[in-house]
Amino acid sequence: MEKNRKVISVDGLTKRFGSFTAVDHISFDVYSGEIFGFLGANGAGKTTAMRMLCGLSRPTSGDGSVAGCDISTQSEQIKKRIGYMSQKFSLYEALTVEENLRLFATIYGMSRSSFKKVSGEMYRDLDMLSLRRSRVGDLPLGWKQKLAFAAATIHRPEIVFLDEPTGGVDPVTRRKFWELIYRAPSDGMTVFVTTHYLDEAEYCSRVSIMVDGRISALDTPEALKRKFNVTTMDEVFRIVAGNASRGE
Repeated sequence: MEKNRKVISVDGLTKRFGSFTAVDHISFDVYSGEIFGFLGANGAGKTTAMRMLCGLSRPTSGDGSVAGCDISTQSEQIKKRIGYMSQKFSLYEALTVEENLRLFATIYGMSRSSFKKVSGEMYRDLDMLSLRRSRVGDLPLGWKQKLAFAAATIHRPEIVFLDEPTGGVDPVTRRKFWELIYRAPSDGMTVFVTTHYLDEAEYCSRVSIMVDGRISALDTPEALKRKFNVTTMDEVFRIVAGNASRGE
C-alpha cells in the first residue's frame, strides 16, 4: 500500500437543501492507511458529507474524489471501490452468517472462488467459524457488529466508511471492535469513521471536527490537545463545538 497517497480529496464541498446549507465549503484530504475520524454533534453535517463521499448524494457545489473517482459524476464506480457500515448494520437477520456474507459478496461482484478464500480467512480472523450456519437474528450484538464489518469489507475495498459503528454497544465490545479497525490498514484499507465517543477519537490517525456545516479543526489528536492546552479529545471537542448553533 502506497503511503501518503490521497484516497479522498475534497475542495469546497457544499450541500444545500433549499435555503439551508448542511455542508458549507469543506476541504480536506485523507491519505492511504489512515484511520480518519470525522466528528461533530448531531446536525453538524457529517452524515450529509459522508453520503456525498459514498456516492449517495450529489453535492450542490465543490469538488471531491474518492478512490480516484469523481463524487459528482462517478458515484457508481465509487460504490464498487468502498465499503460502508451503518450504525444499524444493514444485516438480514433471517439469514445465516454465511448467507449474509455471500449476499454482500454477490452485490460487490466477487467470484465464488474469491468469496470462498476471503470468507474462510474472515471466519478464522474473527473467530466465527463455528457460527457460519447460525441465524443472524440469534447472535449477540457484538457478533452482529463483527459480521457487519466483515460484510462491509468482504471485497477488500480501498476505503471503508464506518458511520457510528459502535453506537449502543458496551465498552468491552467497543474496544474489541476497534481492534478490528486497527487491523484494516494492514489489509490495505483506509478507514473513515464517524463516532460520538470522544475516547475513540484518541485512536484515530487524524481527526476532523465539524461545527455548523464547516470543519472547525483538523489534525492529529495529540496536536489538537496541544493546540488547545488540554489532555483529552473530549475537552478539545467542547472547546471547538462549544458555540455551535446546531446540535442535539
